[in-house]
Amino acid sequence: MTVNPNLKLTFLIFITFCSACLGQGNSKFRVVLDAGHGGKDFGANYHGFVEKNIVLNVSNKVGKILEKEQDIEVVYTRKTDVFIELNERANIANNANASVFVSIHCNGAANQSAYGTETFVMGLTRNASNLEVAKKENAVVTMEEDYKIKYKDYDPNKPESLIGLQMMQEEYLDQSIDIASKVQDAFTYELKRKSRGVKQAGFLVLRNIYMPRILIELGFISHRPEGQFLNSEAGQDKLAKAIAEAILNYKKEFHIPIIQKTAQPAPVKEHKPETEVITVVPVKEEVKESVAEGVIFKVQISASARNLDTVPSNFNGLTSISKDSSTSLIKYFYGETRSYEEANELKQQARDKGFESAFVVAFRNGKKIPVQEALKKH
Repeated sequence: MTVNPNLKLTFLIFITFCSACLGQGNSKFRVVLDAGHGGKDFGANYHGFVEKNIVLNVSNKVGKILEKEQDIEVVYTRKTDVFIELNERANIANNANASVFVSIHCNGAANQSAYGTETFVMGLTRNASNLEVAKKENAVVTMEEDYKIKYKDYDPNKPESLIGLQMMQEEYLDQSIDIASKVQDAFTYELKRKSRGVKQAGFLVLRNIYMPRILIELGFISHRPEGQFLNSEAGQDKLAKAIAEAILNYKKEFHIPIIQKTAQPAPVKEHKPETEVITVVPVKEEVKESVAEGVIFKVQISASARNLDTVPSNFNGLTSISKDSSTSLIKYFYGETRSYEEANELKQQARDKGFESAFVVAFRNGKKIPVQEALKKH
């Protein structure tokens, strides 16, 4: 049988369209959980406390909490005691098209009085202590085959190698700092752990990941009391709960679904032999959002140390660019509106122009506030 070429083309377009629709409908908030080290790489090892075991337990516990949420998909770089190369961890995250990458580690130090939690984002630093943490975590590359080729010009024993690492995908930095801050706040205020803060350093595991990404140091297993807490079932449960709650809070703030107007379904008539009965399909009342007084929305498209002129040529043709240069990290915004729906439309415009990590932010009286605080439910 001869098939009309135009019919074949129409069919292919139809299938492609349907596949795209199905893909969008199945999209979820994906979290990649990365338990550091593993297999032949033990990580830090003090007083019988082994980093690779502790972080694997905590990672799996975080995953179990998040998996209870219907709109969250969890991806693990490892769920067992196996060795995973740093580049492969990045590949897993990028191939999953994940929403956030969370790498979990434990600290260790020759000074065994050091203790406390800290969370890192990708960045350059000349701070000696931050460099030391990055050097220890990056030293795992020497266990990989052909590491001198894969990590050309990188020597974990030379601080200048770390300083030489360039920032990747700077537009993710602000979101990374936000989720890192949420993790540290949970550790500090809920678990009452000592906070060493949110920091920047050149971690190879974060280098080629194209999404908001953080590296958590749960504490120092070299400090015997903290090591005992980290190695205990109760301690791991508490840490996992704090991390999971921070991820969920981040999701609420940066991944609020776009509000769409839905049409009311028409009444359905059911016919019987003698009597006509009209059955109206019940419609769940739509939850509407309105903007709180004095709130405006903008779309953050980038955060960078570079101070750029707000001209279209610097932002892929986008106009109406503003910036906040009150700190060393300059934030760039696209558009301004009182409507949350319009803000999401602006976000899509920015993503269409190449700013794939663009997200909506809210301000009241010039001060940034959480988006959910800017919206009132009726």
